[in-house]
Amino acid sequence: MNKEKRILLTGSNGFLGQKLTDFILKETDYSLLCTSKSSNRNPNIRGYEYIQLSLINQQELATLIDRYAPTHIVHTAAITSVESCEDNWEECKQLNIDTVQFLAELCQMKDIHLIFLSTDFVFDGKNGPYLETASTNPCNAYGRSKVAAEQKIIQSGCRATILRTILVYGVIADKNRSNLILWAKNKLQNNEVIRVVQDQWRMPTWVDDLAHTCLLAIEKNAVGIYHISSEEMFSILDIVYKVADHWSLNTSLITPVSAKEIGQADNRPQKTGFILDKAKKELGFAPTSLEKSLIEIDKQLDF
Repeated sequence: MNKEKRILLTGSNGFLGQKLTDFILKETDYSLLCTSKSSNRNPNIRGYEYIQLSLINQQELATLIDRYAPTHIVHTAAITSVESCEDNWEECKQLNIDTVQFLAELCQMKDIHLIFLSTDFVFDGKNGPYLETASTNPCNAYGRSKVAAEQKIIQSGCRATILRTILVYGVIADKNRSNLILWAKNKLQNNEVIRVVQDQWRMPTWVDDLAHTCLLAIEKNAVGIYHISSEEMFSILDIVYKVADHWSLNTSLITPVSAKEIGQADNRPQKTGFILDKAKKELGFAPTSLEKSLIEIDKQLDF
């Protein structure tokens, strides 16, 4: 691989950020600089540089980019909570839109390749699964912020890969980071009753698949929007039942609820899902099934 590739990874404390850090160290010889707003939470601390930085401080961010001179920026940092974006729109706008615009304009000016993480929540969930060319129509502030960020990137004219993804799950070294699969597994193993929404449908994304796709985007200097997820459509309830079946857990602890009952009827898309042909053809993306990923997750938890 090209030793001259220099990767700046934002949001490296996040779920994807930690997995991608480990993949870059393990699978490439790229130079890597990680940054997040708090101290490094990744148990793996060797082989890369870490800088604690608030991305909304544009002067410090610009100085860091000048000093490190990355060839690629993988921008995973974002406020992803639907409720947080709704309740704190100014804060959401600052990180999810303004920072992206600043990064995109810098990337255009300095000819840096930008990889940006987006979401299925750019869609309203009325016509899934979706092609990359489908019209966006978000039903919450988080989705609106991501649509705006995508538009800022495209308007900047920078070389950019926009990776939209859905319900990311899996295992990373930092065991404090949870997700739907681990949450359900841990609750059921502790014999706790859980309420799970039965009328929302998704194609969940294994974090390992998403991290590999980021590497594919870097290798290919890909430009454009790509949909990244698994190929199987499940209700959230179905996914949790799959977890219970895989680990032989008590399904009677699972209580199905409607989106309306938990206040998600209007602020979450009902059915998303992606058509993956473009990512398969242009990036060489190969999605992993939920069943196969659970087997791999078992191995990773035992490691």
